[in-house]
Amino acid sequence: MLECEANQMLIAASRIIPATGAADGAAPVLAPGYLTCEAGVITGAGAGPPPGRPDLELTGGFLLPGLVDLQVNGYFGVELTDADPDGWAEVVRRLPETGTTAFLPTFITSPVEQTITSLRRTAGFVPSLAGAGRPGSRLGALGTPGARVLGVHLEGPFIASKRRGAHNPAWIISPTAETIDALLAAGSGLVRLVTLAPEVDGAMAAIRQLTAAGVLVSIGHSDATAQQVSDAATGGAKMVTHLFNAQRPLHHREPGVVGQALADTRLVSGLIADLHHVAGRVAAIAFRAAPGRICLVTDAVACAGMPQGRYILGGEPIDFAGSEAAPPVRADGTFAGSVLRMDSAVANMVAAGVGLPDAVAAATRIPADLIARPDLGRIARGAAADLAWLSDDLSTVATWIAGEQVYGGTLG
Repeated sequence: MLECEANQMLIAASRIIPATGAADGAAPVLAPGYLTCEAGVITGAGAGPPPGRPDLELTGGFLLPGLVDLQVNGYFGVELTDADPDGWAEVVRRLPETGTTAFLPTFITSPVEQTITSLRRTAGFVPSLAGAGRPGSRLGALGTPGARVLGVHLEGPFIASKRRGAHNPAWIISPTAETIDALLAAGSGLVRLVTLAPEVDGAMAAIRQLTAAGVLVSIGHSDATAQQVSDAATGGAKMVTHLFNAQRPLHHREPGVVGQALADTRLVSGLIADLHHVAGRVAAIAFRAAPGRICLVTDAVACAGMPQGRYILGGEPIDFAGSEAAPPVRADGTFAGSVLRMDSAVANMVAAGVGLPDAVAAATRIPADLIARPDLGRIARGAAADLAWLSDDLSTVATWIAGEQVYGGTLG
């Protein structure tokens, strides 16, 4: 397997989607295109034939930046909240099979002391945050090659009971400064994203406290009015968690969470693109209403990549029928995450009518920028050489992290 960890490597590809954005001046698709990388970092990219004999030539398909997923509860039989080092290593090692090269493990609502225990345990064996701040690092959690761990996403417990979804209502609480301090201290810098409902008691103060601590705040599991969502954005919230799901819907007299999310240019919305949580036509409407402000997420749970059976989410059982035709559910039929792959999320949006460059940006640059990692999610000079080569049907063929191939067969 060729790699650019030490020496410069030149890659030529039939089609490259750099996902750099219109402001950077790059074409949406380089066909053909090439890139160079050295020491795990991209040193250049351009359209046309490569400037020399390529070390690797990729014929057909699309070369993309590695996919970035901000909501992963679990995968491959592992629930990350309670996983041991071996479980974490399994997820980190195998996520590149889906084109994903960086992710935010997500801990849903649990008793606060249990969440504190989970954060302390995780901080004990994911100390490097997968090379945070070092775009050339190829090491994932536990020092093994694999997907970068960008921190932890706490989805709850500061949410609205009315919009709890699959969260246990007995564990939902209102935020206090002391509770937030305890969670942040337990994570030792791991907590990067918190989903909360801005209408619950203490939420606005919590948004300001978290924002001041450098934590990204997302509005979710919320029955907030549009004005309350706007106030949250004024207070520092920048994201909406899984748009359309577990939140006050759009109404023609009260825009709710959905309406404000689509209209407010301060907010980027996560979207579970499995075509079950949100219909394809509705997803396409979201892309048109909020261009450049949709990021694709999987909300994957432990049964993703696994056969039919009973699994765990948030310490409680979920049932999976064994087919992507139906998401996993709680005993009462409530959707409980998904089994979605990130490469499938891109393909689903393209099938729904979203342009491929826009779908790719929603799975790469937009989430990377949202989590303040401009070194990820794009093919541009100075970015990490995290790459995914997708086939013509947009399934992952090979994946590189910091220039090292970590998934796929022998190439070239």
